[in-house]
Amino acid sequence: MTLASRKTPPVESLGQGLPPPSRGRPHNGRPQGLPLLLRLCALAPILLSACAASPTPTPTQTLTIFAASSLLGAFTEMGDSFESAHPAVSVALNFDGSQSLRAQIEQGAMADVFASANAEEIEALAAQSLIATSQPFAANSLIVILPSANTAGIQSLADLARPGLFLVLAANDVPVGRYSRQALEKLNAQFGADYSTRVLANLVSDESNAKQIVAKVQLGEADAGIVYVSDSVAAPDLLTLAIPPEYNVTAEYPIAALANAPHPELAAEFIAFVLSADGQSILEKWGFRPVK
Repeated sequence: MTLASRKTPPVESLGQGLPPPSRGRPHNGRPQGLPLLLRLCALAPILLSACAASPTPTPTQTLTIFAASSLLGAFTEMGDSFESAHPAVSVALNFDGSQSLRAQIEQGAMADVFASANAEEIEALAAQSLIATSQPFAANSLIVILPSANTAGIQSLADLARPGLFLVLAANDVPVGRYSRQALEKLNAQFGADYSTRVLANLVSDESNAKQIVAKVQLGEADAGIVYVSDSVAAPDLLTLAIPPEYNVTAEYPIAALANAPHPELAAEFIAFVLSADGQSILEKWGFRPVK
């Protein structure tokens, strides 16, 4: 069986035998565009039906993370990465001193995950059955920060005991404040038994978290402060003085899901991300060390 070919007639023959196109309104007096309008109106119910049949987007869930202020840079980056991997999830980050975050949780604040700068706050919450099992995820150490102008001319740790300096630390009930005082006491072995006393005589302000110390030093309201290494990484405009390892204090950071976490599965996923190779890489970038 042979199929006959279908040829397109020459262009000039297509219009043969047809009346010339009319201009303006046709003989029946109706606008030429009306039939098209009627066809569109007829299609409207179908289009609306198709739109109604489209799937409803999944409502956005908010994963709330309470984290020590020294985790600001690292956890902000982690939150962005977690949101990219979970498009339906929004990560809400609450940064403050670990002791303040603990108090907020004790007073009923809702959160999914708590990352503390010390074990004491986690243990206190565990004793009240407010958190599930915790695990360490990072380590940090201390460093002295100075304003970029360094108008006080501080050149060494010994200079911190020079009378007339303005020193800022975190309060003693804040982990970084407690660690700072411990390090100063250790430095007595290097600079004399009264070194820590002379340094603390220059203390002009007790802050509630490390970020406030950084802010005061940046503004030139203090000649020196002691914070975590991670805080100095996040403020590259500041000068720093290293504290030797033998006199430094290592802070281990634990993380836990809250017992009444609104999103326990997401909380477990976020903690797993923090502990993963990618999460640890982000922490290292911001000045943290792996837990030994």
